[in-house]
Amino acid sequence: MKKYILFLFLSIILCNCSKDEIDLTIYNSEISILENLNNGVPVLEIVEQTGVTSLHGLEFGGGFIFHVDQSDGSLLVATDFSEIGEVAWGDVFDLDTSHEIGSGSENTNRIIEGNLNDNSVNGLEYGRDDYAFKIVSDLEYRTFSDWFIPSSQSMKAIYDNVHSLGFGDFDESLIYWSSTKVGYFPYVMGFNFDSWGGQPFPGSCLEVNGLLIVRKI
Repeated sequence: MKKYILFLFLSIILCNCSKDEIDLTIYNSEISILENLNNGVPVLEIVEQTGVTSLHGLEFGGGFIFHVDQSDGSLLVATDFSEIGEVAWGDVFDLDTSHEIGSGSENTNRIIEGNLNDNSVNGLEYGRDDYAFKIVSDLEYRTFSDWFIPSSQSMKAIYDNVHSLGFGDFDESLIYWSSTKVGYFPYVMGFNFDSWGGQPFPGSCLEVNGLLIVRKI
């Protein structure tokens, strides 16, 4: 009997030790992908085990995952910020910014820099700081302060990889600003399935539109 009790005691100790030694940063198929992410499992390890599309639409880091950079494991997440209402573009001036996925942060900064100039001669002065790009650059939301407005191709990826799958919080009644601009024409996009949803198109800097915000993780 004493030997049995000793054996049982040692078994419990060994069992507890083995549990303590589990490395939570190694992918575990017995828990959800989101739990693996929250445990610090590298994104590329999750992609290797489950495929890149398994991350699309998951709510993580303040938004919904819409893009995985398979070269470095970084993520792009997006969320609606239409609670602020529709907002102005800002100054009207000639500028080309990128369409590419991941270029939204640089685009946003370039547009803010352009608004610092005197655009009254070849464009139009908005004259205030409550315009889309400055609002988002200064924004602290869901404990994060590194938000920007996405490029046109990022907007399309948000539609394809999140909204069309039934995920996200995007307002189908709105047109959203992107940070892509060609000359005097900014690209905008809607999320309505029945008409113009999912296809960025040239809009007008004189309009007011909704805010969709993105951050990189």
